Amino acid sequence: MQWVQNPSQRNADDLNHVRGEASTHFRNKKKEYLNAETDELETNSIKNIRDLYRGINDFKKGYLPRTNLVKDEKSDLAIDSHSILAWWGNHFSQLLNVLRVNDVR
Repeated sequence: MQWVQNPSQRNADDLNHVRGEASTHFRNKKKEYLNAETDELETNSIKNIRDLYRGINDFKKGYLPRTNLVKDEKSDLAIDSHSILAWWGNHFSQLLNVLRVNDVR
């Protein structure tokens, strides 16, 4: 915040130093997390080989964020869980409750 208020060379150097420390910290935390996960996979692979392959696939795919958003009939985003459930209920009722071919004739 000091760099924005007083953009001097010293404040810019301090900001770059803090950014470097933060990057190093998070890089080390990620490395610790990955090592812990691989150790857990190695120890649990003896018990269940399927979990081992699932864990390997998760590592290969990387981080995949999940979103709980659905567009409704008006192309508005439904974020609330109740509105999402209502949308899916309506969607599947339209898919499953169709007229049969004999009824159309």
